[in-house]
Amino acid sequence: YYTSIPGSCNFETQDQEWTAVCGLTQDTTDDFDWNISNSAFTEQTGPHTDHTPGKGQNFLYVNSSTQKEGNRARITTTKFFPASTGVCRVRFWFWMFASRQTGILKVYTVEEHGMDILMWSSSRKEENKW
Repeated sequence: YYTSIPGSCNFETQDQEWTAVCGLTQDTTDDFDWNISNSAFTEQTGPHTDHTPGKGQNFLYVNSSTQKEGNRARITTTKFFPASTGVCRVRFWFWMFASRQTGILKVYTVEEHGMDILMWSSSRKEENKW
């Protein structure tokens, strides 16, 4: 569900479709999808709880264990956010567990003609925490 911050979502969707509730969409041209869960896919590779303090339980994840190098899982916002300086910020928490199949988490903005611009990326594999 949304908080008072536009574009914010904690993925506590009460059995509603998280993509619609959170204003996100799965990219139909990617290789595999993001999913929602309240527990790790396997105990060794992910968090036991989400990052949200209190009663939060759900988070998004991708299972890369059956993927090959170069495969992508991509979600995009369904809303447009106008360009700004120091007004629009992206804030999120992530968990990456070291494994041979762990790839790179990337955040892009898409400019008005559809070109993806890489804003941030991480291949952090050394920390087993949010």
